[in-house]
Amino acid sequence: MAAKNVLRRAMLYVPGSSQKFLDKSRTLAVDCVAYDLEDSVTPQRKAEARALVRKELDKPSPDAVKERAVRINAVGSGLALQDLEELLKSSNLTTLVVPKVESPSDLTFISDVIAHTRSKEFTNPISIIALIESAKSLSNLNDICKATPHLLSGLTFAAEDFALDMSITRTPSLSEFLYARQMIATHARAYNLPSIIDLVTTAFKSEADQEALQEEAEQGKRMGYNGKQCIHPSQVKTVEKIFSPSSKEVEWAVRITIAQKKAEEQGKGAWALDGKMIDAPVEGKARAIVQKAELIGFDVKSLQENFRDEEPQ
Repeated sequence: MAAKNVLRRAMLYVPGSSQKFLDKSRTLAVDCVAYDLEDSVTPQRKAEARALVRKELDKPSPDAVKERAVRINAVGSGLALQDLEELLKSSNLTTLVVPKVESPSDLTFISDVIAHTRSKEFTNPISIIALIESAKSLSNLNDICKATPHLLSGLTFAAEDFALDMSITRTPSLSEFLYARQMIATHARAYNLPSIIDLVTTAFKSEADQEALQEEAEQGKRMGYNGKQCIHPSQVKTVEKIFSPSSKEVEWAVRITIAQKKAEEQGKGAWALDGKMIDAPVEGKARAIVQKAELIGFDVKSLQENFRDEEPQ
């Protein structure tokens, strides 16, 4: 089954044709590194990149990288099969980022290749993160989400290709992407996909670029996204901070979950904490925050010990 308990606050693309960048990626601390065989690799270097990424996958995973994914070429490019045949030889392959997913058949193709190509000795599950990049992708979102539930682990919005397909121009407000971003987030939530990864901030060199990155990430979070694509290591820290609960939020959530257990024992369907009503939706949000805090590395057990006497009011 596709991984459900994952953390992809930042997904950092690394060009698969650059040994320098592949080596650099091993020194980084990031939730997800996505070795890229698609947009950042020129046609004449596709085979070379494929071999370099396979070699990189075969190495032990760096301690500070939680997940190593590979963005393959689109199924419609005619290159996906070669990518998959090479990558599936590695027992360390866990995650495929699939670009330009426009119909369910893109994902069922990959599912079939995995089923018929992957060695039976490899038992670790493989997940797919689908990139939504066109009007056709949006119109088929429902069917895309249903196509391979055993593999699909997330949706990602590829804004630049979407803008090209729609003949629109990206503006600082990102208002032209509102419909697409909300559709993607809504469908991902409806199908209980763990990752909803927002668009890339394309500039990263100046202080103003970092401010734009923060604003875009915060906007995406308000829409329901829980991660963001990154194209430079300098973006990772900001993105991961924004898509993490604060210490105060984690403390609040721990208090809620402790008091909720006691409220259930007392037969209370709704109760209060700090003068505010707590009901099922609020308690559900608190449980989600605690789960995410544990994945990030918060010392949740110590907080639970500190607030063990919390009572519903």
